[in-house]
Amino acid sequence: MTPLSQIAWDDTVLPFQLDRADVRGRIARLDGVLEDVLRQHDYPAVVEGLVAEIALLTALIGQTMKLRWKLSLQVRGKGPIRILATDFYAPETEGGAARIRAWASFDPARLEETADPFGQIGEGYMAVMIDQGEGNLPYQGFTPIAGGSLSACAETYFAQSEQLPTRFQLAYGRSTERGQAEHWRAGGVMLQMMPASPGAAREGSGEGGLLRHTDILSGAADENWTRVNVLLDTVEEMELTGPTVGLTNLLVRLFNEEVPRVYDPVPVRFGCTCSEDRVRTSLSIYSARDIRHMTTAENTVTADCQFCGAHYVFDPLTLGFEAKRNPDGSPKEAADG
Repeated sequence: MTPLSQIAWDDTVLPFQLDRADVRGRIARLDGVLEDVLRQHDYPAVVEGLVAEIALLTALIGQTMKLRWKLSLQVRGKGPIRILATDFYAPETEGGAARIRAWASFDPARLEETADPFGQIGEGYMAVMIDQGEGNLPYQGFTPIAGGSLSACAETYFAQSEQLPTRFQLAYGRSTERGQAEHWRAGGVMLQMMPASPGAAREGSGEGGLLRHTDILSGAADENWTRVNVLLDTVEEMELTGPTVGLTNLLVRLFNEEVPRVYDPVPVRFGCTCSEDRVRTSLSIYSARDIRHMTTAENTVTADCQFCGAHYVFDPLTLGFEAKRNPDGSPKEAADG
């Protein structure tokens, strides 16, 4: 039997605010959605852990977006783990569920199962991309791979690009709960100072001159930030991943004296937006000659979704801006005429 508290808080992001410290935050717990993300692929354990970490980061960061926005995180490196990518789709309606998907690309020949996972990304960058919907320009921000973890990279991004001190405390791994099959669980807390107008230094005191919170904050704001971080340092991994500790109970345990205030929780589900129509649209920019180069010996054009593994097979004559047939196989001239 599954406890009601576990059902209520798994696959959920809970926004909150610490009124005394002027700090906002999110606390998340992922269970089934993380399993759904990872079961789409057969990743080695060293890659699975990084996918779990970036999926949790994406859920925490993405919850700040407005309806119908999409957040994408991408990590690209020169090491054996070449790409980590996630998409977070905000709820389309009030009270609806957000959707998340993730995938990774790596070189099996260079991958070391016992080496530090983050170190196998190598030199590279983390990109944060926000699609605000039709009629709005997309946003892109970048930060170098540094700090020893993906969460440290995300903290640096907010310090550099937004001048917002940000802290992540994450835990993730395979759960071995009694009476259940082994499966992935993850939990985390994100803290962030409320937006203000800080005077950040041009040169930071972090790795490679990157900004840290001490380069941005001073006075009472710095004292508040230091205090809530000391409190967050007391959290234990089992409290983050659960399943026995509810998210609201954990907030009270950590930040009771900071006057925590919670907002409506947001459920998170696995969701992929790929479809046959979307693939056709992406191929519509190619000429008949380009399509011929994509055609297999079986006289088909195939495409695989990197996120969910869906496999699509097309008649090459139905693809591109010079297509001879409609998707249903009928002659295009007859339909157009």
